[in-house]
Parts: sequence; structure tokens; C-alpha cells
Amino acid sequence: MFTKELNLYKNKLNTKQIHTILKKYWGFNSFRPKQEEIIMNIFQNIDCLVLLPTGGGKSICFQIPAIAMEGTCLVISPLIALMNEQVGQLKKRGVKSIALSKGMSHAEVDIALDNCIYGKIKLLYISPERLQSEFVRERIKKINVSFIAIDEAHCISEWGHDFRPAYRKLSQLRKLLPQTPVMALTATATKEVAIDIQNQLQFQVKNIIQTSFKRENLSYLVLEESQKIQRIEKMLHKIKGSALIYVRSRKKADELSQELNHTGFKSGAYHAGLSRNDRDLVQEKWMNNKLRIIVATNAFGMGIDKADVRLVIHNQSPATLEAYFQEAGRAGRDNKKSFAVLLFQATEIKNLQEQFEKSYPSILEVRRAYQDFANFFQISNGDGQDQSFNFDIDTFCKRYSWNKRKCVEILQILAREELILFNQFSKKSSSILLTCPSSKLINYKSQNPKKLELIKLILRMYPGVFEVPINIKEINLAFHLNKKSHYIVKMLNQLEEEGLITYKKRMHTAEITLLSPRYESKYLPLATSQINNRKKILLLKTKQLQNYISNKNNCRSQVLLNYFDEKDSIACGICDICISNEFDKPEFKKQFRNELLESLKEKSVHIPTFVKKFNKVKSRMIINEINLLVESNILVKNGEILRRNDTK
Repeated sequence: MFTKELNLYKNKLNTKQIHTILKKYWGFNSFRPKQEEIIMNIFQNIDCLVLLPTGGGKSICFQIPAIAMEGTCLVISPLIALMNEQVGQLKKRGVKSIALSKGMSHAEVDIALDNCIYGKIKLLYISPERLQSEFVRERIKKINVSFIAIDEAHCISEWGHDFRPAYRKLSQLRKLLPQTPVMALTATATKEVAIDIQNQLQFQVKNIIQTSFKRENLSYLVLEESQKIQRIEKMLHKIKGSALIYVRSRKKADELSQELNHTGFKSGAYHAGLSRNDRDLVQEKWMNNKLRIIVATNAFGMGIDKADVRLVIHNQSPATLEAYFQEAGRAGRDNKKSFAVLLFQATEIKNLQEQFEKSYPSILEVRRAYQDFANFFQISNGDGQDQSFNFDIDTFCKRYSWNKRKCVEILQILAREELILFNQFSKKSSSILLTCPSSKLINYKSQNPKKLELIKLILRMYPGVFEVPINIKEINLAFHLNKKSHYIVKMLNQLEEEGLITYKKRMHTAEITLLSPRYESKYLPLATSQINNRKKILLLKTKQLQNYISNKNNCRSQVLLNYFDEKDSIACGICDICISNEFDKPEFKKQFRNELLESLKEKSVHIPTFVKKFNKVKSRMIINEINLLVESNILVKNGEILRRNDTK
């Protein structure tokens, strides 16, 4: 009895504390549905899987208990940009937090972990790949970890749309921190994925906390369109507010953004091929409404908290329904009417499965590509372990006659098999090494005083530059010398030509690291059944996406909710299917006919002008109805002019 009363008393204290934190740091008076229940599970040391839709407030579920509890919350997150974004927001609120970013040196990681051990850091963000380091795991043992939060937890499951091998190893944390509760969070999980997540993370008791994925303010529209750019422009004119347009490639993002700018819209491209600074600038302008539209690949959006996005357009079909649901869900987070529009051409959808079959490699192709990689880098059998290679994928594909998409898929398979590490968008920092004797440097003279200033600045900013190559940022040197980055690059190249330094400019190429000595391709250890099973899963997801787009009868919202095992939802009334079904009702057709015939009593109607008043879904139905009235001789059509048939 005493224990029960004590627990009730603790719960009251915890409830009061988390409400105080919510108000103090976020300015909210109350939690969203399920957030408080999720937080209280962690206080009670209970593992939980959190399923909240995009924009449902997942981050608060672990950030608030992290602030309230003693120790440091260990947050596993898949994207560096996402980690840095959340750490930046927390610091603005006065919450001590750290992210172990990819570019950090061993010494910087050591200092950051020391701060968690001895300081009062409330949240430590870390990637699943970084957790594979024995050094990092040993240091984590010494941290007072309050609980573990695993964001984007669907990446754990092979049934998920974004499976990552390093996530599969997160169960090691249960051995490392056996008494520490786990909170796994995701916005997209089917029944199979939810079960797999809990099994992989070794939940003692199955425990899912979720809200409905239904978005009552979001209209899902799937429109067949041969002239996509014109349709996009019409939508942007009609639907005011921020917009996000998804495309499949960096090239398409650049082209579409430029085309929109030419037609008077303020648009920016966002993709992994841009520098970090350029991406941050585009994102910041869009977040602050200085830029209305972002045209992006799926590199954009995760962790972005912008409530007033009125329109999300998929100019090309997404990879899976999970990806579509997550990306479309970035519209209307403020609960105001918003639109998620998927544009397609019939040939695109017809060929989806065929394209998948062509791009997904066979086991023989994986072995042949592995042999080609070895030849490309001139790696002998038994050599190459732990070596990294800059990989020019275009040159490789041209030389060995590979389809680029299939080549990337093969590299991802080899990465999942833990034979290589594959970083598709590696950006190695620039580096310099002073190669001349110090006496020559002291006596160096130049007609350009800025060059002398640059040498002195390098010596001051980068100690040790005589011994080993030191990573530099040209933009930092430019800032101190009040010059542009390209001017610094020019001077560094000149100093190299003069024999004073070795300068390697930063590279934007893929990178491959061999995790084991090179095998003969026929002996390459591949888990054939798992690879084939993964292919079946992805093919099934392609068919499910194809069925969703081709669907002509069922409410879009109901189809999506049913996919995520949320049965018996009611029709949304605002998707293209519901609008079409509404128009097909006899009373609606009768009302429209009467209104049209009434308007034609006094004058004829210009059909394109008349139809333009309606959205594409309604306009299609209206044109069909006009054609029926013409076929019935009730109306007469002369070119684009419509009038009543007075002879009837």
C-alpha cells in the first residue's frame, strides 16, 4: 500500500515538473494527445514505441524528460543535419546538448563525451554508425544515461522503407546499458515494422503508444498530368503560402527551381550535392518566408519544423508509401487546410515495377560489380582492408557499362552486407601542409600583401601545419582577411605553385571504404536469401505505391490509414476520390446541370474560362458532364464556345 501511494506521489511530482518545463522552455500550456503518457512511461522505466504522425511532436516526448531527469539522454538519430538542427534549437532554449558530428576529430569527440560524463549535458545526439566505435561505447558506459531515445526507429526494420544496417546493431545498447529504458520513435510504421522494432530492441513487454495518423486538414490529390510544370504553376497561383516540391534527382531540383524563378516565383533548390552553407541558406530563407518554394530531393525535410506549409507536391513518384506519407505530412502542421499533390503520367506508373526490376541487381551482378570496383581501384586479392577510395561514379559507370541507379543499389547492398562503407555524398575538407623550410617562409616576400597576411594567419590558426596536413575552411580564412572564398583559393593555389605549401581543395565525391580484405568475386560472402528477401519487400512496396496511384474508387486517406493498420476510418471528403464521388451523386449533377443551363439562357460560355474556375478534379468531371449534355443535344459546342440548343 505504501509503495502504491509513493508511486502516486512521484507521478504527481513528475507531472507537475514536466508541465513546468513545457511552459518554461516551449511556452505551451498543455501537451498534445499522448505526449504526456509517453513521457510518464519513461519516468516509470518502461520501454515504449512511439508512433506519431509527421508534425505530431515526437521530439518533445524525449526532450522534456531528458531535461527533467538526472543524467544525460542518449539520442540516436540518422542524419547529421537533423541532429545539428535539434541541438541548435535546444541551445537557443537554454538546454545543454551536444551532437557528435561526422567531421569531429578524435580529440573533439573525447572532449564532448567528457562533458557528458562530468558536465551537465542533458542530451547527447549520436549516429548509429558512431556507436560502432569501441572507444565511444566504452565512454558511454561512464555516462549517467537517463534513457535512450531512438529517432526514426523504422530504420531498424528490414520491412521499413529506409533500412540502415547500423540501426540493426542498436540492440548492443541493451547489453551496454541493461537497466536503461528505451523510447523508439517514428512517424511511419506498418504492423510488421512495429513488431520488428520491438523485437530488435528487445522490449521486455510490447508497448506501443500512438495517435491516429489521420490528417483531417490535409487533402490528398493524385492527378494524371502530361504538362506538369504548367499544373504546378497553376497550383502555386491558386494556393497561397509556403510550398515544398519533391523530385527524384539533383538535376531535376536545379532545373525545376530555375524554371519557377523564370516565371516569377521565389524558389530555391535543396539537395545533397550542394554545400552545407548553400543548403543552410536556402533552408533559412524558406523557414523565414523570404523564399516561398523549395524544390528538393528526399534529402530535405526530416526534422524541419515549419507549420505553415500549404502545399507539398510530388513532381515524381516517391519510392514507397511510407516515404510519401512522411513527405506529404509536412503540409499543414498548423492544422489549417493544406494540400498534398502527387503528379504522374500514365507511362510512369505503368513502368514502375519494370523500372524496379531493371534497377535492382541480381546476385551475379553484385559479384560482377564487386570485381569491377576492385579493378577500378587496382586492389589485389587479400588487400585493401580499411582503405578508403574517392569514387567517381560517373566515370566508373561509363568505363564498365553500368546503369548508375543500379550501381548505387549494388553499393548499398555491399554496405548492408558490411563489406564496404559507402558514403554517396562525401565532402572531404580542404587541407594544407607547409612543405618549405621555416627559414624560407620567414624570408618570403611578395608584391601581394594579402598573401603575407594569409601565411601569418595560417600559422596562427593551424598549429602543426608543418608536420601533417591540416583541414581548413577557406571561408574562415576569407572572413579574417575580409575577402571572398574564391580569392583565398586563388592565393593558396599560387602558394602551392611557389613550392611553399601542398594544398588539396575539398572534394565532393562518393567514398568507398573496404571493411575486409578484397575477396575473389566468386567467393564473396553474400547472404543471398536476405538479399532476395529484401528485393521481394521492396517490390511489394513498389506494387503498393502503384496501386495507391492507380486507385479510382477508395478515399486516399482511408487507403493510407489502412496501410498503417488503422482500420475503419471514415472517408475524408476532401481528396480527389471523395470529390469525384461527390460529383457523381445524382443530386450534385442535377444541381450543376441546372446552374449551367441557367447561365446559358442569356449568353454562350467560353469552356476553358468556365472550367478554369474549378480545380483539376472538378474540372475533369465538369468537362465529362458538358460532353454528355452535348451528346444528348441539350447543348451545342462550336469549338470552345458552348450554348443551349434552342431547337429542342
